[in-house]
Amino acid sequence: MADSGEYEGDDGGSVRELCVNGACMKAAEVEAKLDEGNIQEAESSLREGLSLNFEEARALLGRLEYQRGNVEGALRVFDGIDLHAAIQRLQPSFSEKSASKKCRSRSDSHVSVSQHAASLVLEAIYLKAKSLQKLGRLTEAANECKSVLDAVERIFQQGIPDAQVDNRLQETVSRAVELLPELWKQVGCDHDALAAYRRAVLSQWNLDNECCARIQKRFAVFLLHSGVEAGPPSLGSQVEGSYAPKNNLEEAILLLLILMKKYHLGKIKWDPAVMEHLTYALSLCSQTSILAKQLEEIMPGVFLRSDRWNALALCYSAIGQNDAALNLLRKSLHKHERPHDLMALLLAAKICSEDCHLAAEGIQYARTALSNAQGKDEHLKGVGLRMLGLCLGRHAKVSSSDYERSRLQSEALKSLDGASTFENNNADLFFDLGVHYAEQRNLSTALRYAKQYIDATGGSVLKGWKLLALVLSAQQRFSEAEVVTDAALDETTKWEQGPILRLKAKLKIAQALPMDAIETYRYLLALVQAQRKSFGPLRCLSQIEDDKVNEFQVWHGLANLYSGLSHWKDVAICMGKARELKAYSAEMLHTEGVMHEGCGQTHEALRAYINALLIEPSYVPCKVLVGSLFSKLGPKALPVARSLLSDALRIEPTNRKAWYYLGLVHKDDGRIADAADCFQAASMLEESDPIESFSSIA
Repeated sequence: MADSGEYEGDDGGSVRELCVNGACMKAAEVEAKLDEGNIQEAESSLREGLSLNFEEARALLGRLEYQRGNVEGALRVFDGIDLHAAIQRLQPSFSEKSASKKCRSRSDSHVSVSQHAASLVLEAIYLKAKSLQKLGRLTEAANECKSVLDAVERIFQQGIPDAQVDNRLQETVSRAVELLPELWKQVGCDHDALAAYRRAVLSQWNLDNECCARIQKRFAVFLLHSGVEAGPPSLGSQVEGSYAPKNNLEEAILLLLILMKKYHLGKIKWDPAVMEHLTYALSLCSQTSILAKQLEEIMPGVFLRSDRWNALALCYSAIGQNDAALNLLRKSLHKHERPHDLMALLLAAKICSEDCHLAAEGIQYARTALSNAQGKDEHLKGVGLRMLGLCLGRHAKVSSSDYERSRLQSEALKSLDGASTFENNNADLFFDLGVHYAEQRNLSTALRYAKQYIDATGGSVLKGWKLLALVLSAQQRFSEAEVVTDAALDETTKWEQGPILRLKAKLKIAQALPMDAIETYRYLLALVQAQRKSFGPLRCLSQIEDDKVNEFQVWHGLANLYSGLSHWKDVAICMGKARELKAYSAEMLHTEGVMHEGCGQTHEALRAYINALLIEPSYVPCKVLVGSLFSKLGPKALPVARSLLSDALRIEPTNRKAWYYLGLVHKDDGRIADAADCFQAASMLEESDPIESFSSIA
């Protein structure tokens, strides 16, 4: 088989030769004529010495000029021949591959010669494109490069075979496939670049694994960051039964997952950039569970194990698996690993700040983070102070003494205020401060921070509107709070309006407008029906729990509304609907107990309250009502009532009903001074009692 290319030979020194079709000649002879400007003589030498036709000789000359760095000279040589006409003449040669078996040896020999001819001509077109690129003529370069691929598709109509293909021909095709989309990107023709990328990954080019991986990676990056909406691939390129991505993000993730699979199979080398892009893409669509699976499958040694643990903790935290995330962070922060890793400390503190029983652990993480936020990391002090404040505030809720609770709350506000000196534009910090001041009943300051949060977020976050409405309701400014809920409804889509509509219904009740409240709940039920139709009849439990308009809460709210009106039959109907969605809940048992108590069924009411506390031992409303019932059972039951009400106040110090019933217990027990203090606290809290607990939005 003939060879086509250049190599070095040793004959008393380094001698460069040009070899084609089994014939060789010294490159220096041709280069000397080119240096003299005798292109035609150089061409004649090649045609005679290597048995080439005009186009092949010119193609070889152009390649020689390009390799010598004479781009303009190479372009002049390429311009002197009709490369595309040469390709047209070569096409019939390849059709002979389907000749009969008796002529197979002759046909194979002819195809081999034709491949070398095609290799020279196609390489010439490719090098012409490269020359145009270097001269800044990018559109012409892209068109020339495209013509290479068009020619290959005409010649190899069934795709390039993976065997018996000239190496230089395959190399030219691979380079052209890789170059074309990059040229279109440089021109600024993003849609042409998109088409070139899809052509590269969907057509049969016989690319090696590394080349294919480079193209797939660049295509994924283009889909993620170009800003061009690609849309799904054409139907003609889709294989029946295969998955077809619907948008840029899905297509990019698919490409990156293919690259990860190739790495796992050992087909390509590890590229950390692929994992970085996949992390970004999956984070955009909140699919961090898939990212976690990819991180777990990566072989040990690719990542430091502490880095892997931290990345997995982020993934699990994002999907709400805080226990798994915290366990990983504990391993990462072990004294034999990286106990001073600032990002791991802050994430651990954040996770702990969401659970009263982990808050003490979170305080230690936050303080360690603050001590390590030095030098280039000093800007993270604000984050550390915010996490410390949140953990202190959460820990205060489970404190066993009033003094300790007061101290922790004071430290929490001090830390959050300190964080504001570092992050005076942090919207989340405004919200945290607003909630903390509201829980302390410093309503004027809470109102100011609620307004700052809405201004900082442009009113796009629902919890800001809810905080503002609750603060106004605590100030007994119900009509203004209703205006806020109306503004929130204007800023949100209908599927996000459930919490605000329930709040609006409670505002109607507070203004003694029960019929208006019932009308609001009717609208909520209509949203529930529309939501159910959008998902279809077959839904799993997780889908029901994730509903934007929570049907259980709607029926429970209606039950409470009818309970306040003493419409016990309607209460029973609403409770039945709610139980179909959630059979066991402290909230429903509380409402059931209120219904029994309203009907004079004291024992049934007490049983319902106690069952609620068995489900949720810290459920304050039931503790308060059990305490109130025990206070009516005579002097012997007063210690039990006092214990229950005191425990309720330990969990929720601002519960006015608990203070009121505790005052009654003290009064019946003869402690008049203590009773007066309790009644005064209940009276003061009633003046600043929101229609819904502030902790419901924290």
